[in-house]
Amino acid sequence: MTPDFTPLPGNTRGRELARRLGLGRLAYLAWHRPRAALTRSRRAGGPWHQWLDHRGEAAMRRAAAQLPPRPDTRRASAEVWFLTGRRFWHQTAFCAWSLLQYGGDSVRPGFIDDGTFDDTLIAESQRLFPGSLVRRAPECEALLDAALPVARFPALRAQRRTYLHLRKLTDAHVGHHGYRLMLDSDMLFFRRPDALLAWLAAPDRPIHMLDVHDAYGYPATTLAALAGRVVPSCVNVGVCGLESDHLDWPRLESWTAELLARHGTSYYLEQALIALLLADTPARRLPARDYRLLPDEAECRAPTAALHHYVDLSKRGYFRQAWKHVLHADLAR
Repeated sequence: MTPDFTPLPGNTRGRELARRLGLGRLAYLAWHRPRAALTRSRRAGGPWHQWLDHRGEAAMRRAAAQLPPRPDTRRASAEVWFLTGRRFWHQTAFCAWSLLQYGGDSVRPGFIDDGTFDDTLIAESQRLFPGSLVRRAPECEALLDAALPVARFPALRAQRRTYLHLRKLTDAHVGHHGYRLMLDSDMLFFRRPDALLAWLAAPDRPIHMLDVHDAYGYPATTLAALAGRVVPSCVNVGVCGLESDHLDWPRLESWTAELLARHGTSYYLEQALIALLLADTPARRLPARDYRLLPDEAECRAPTAALHHYVDLSKRGYFRQAWKHVLHADLAR
């Protein structure tokens, strides 16, 4: 609903408008948001390329709804989890479908509700992945209330509400035992991921893929001070397996509160927290040549890696070419 502003003369009207909206909000709407949109458009190559990307993703959405069901995975020996919902289901579907295409019946997908998982989406997840698991938002909230009550974990619980990426840590691991593997949705598999499947069969330490550079969102000096040592380099949590019952939640709460107090929130907070966790825990690092972050257009056109993780500008190749290889590979099998 549009606010009912009473017309005011000259500068008085402008000052009153600013007061009612809030100066910060007004600055965001009038300056920062349009400027950010222009910057994104330039980085994407301009409106024409943005339209092509949008058209490619729309085609991917339609194709996801037409994917044939995978075999029932109820007897699979390992679980792989995704945080997902309506907005990202097409990406989740293609990622999980391509994993099962090459991983066979050894993997059972599970889906953690981001708050938008409704009955229609549950039905589609069971159509496409018979025997798959769904963890609904109320169940997650109940487990969190029991294990991470707001009174004792205010920073984690507050951030989880507004920063959905944190749910890949909280909702995925609270109340569970043993190792649990989380995958981001914006990924595709193109051949058997042997190293990942071997870890799933016998996990003995955390596992993650490699970034092209450190992307933690906070100064390295702050992270080192919190960890008591230099954090490992190039941790990327597109693929991330952790031992659920060995996570130090009070320490994670302390780190979160300290990072927010010193530097504010960051898109990379979840990745920073996991880098802090891994500072004193040896982890298996998946080889970058086979588990590739930010594939270039040539790699998207003719994949050689086992897995692609499409971040930033690699979304272009993802939406225009890469997902189609999954369908073509299935037809060729």
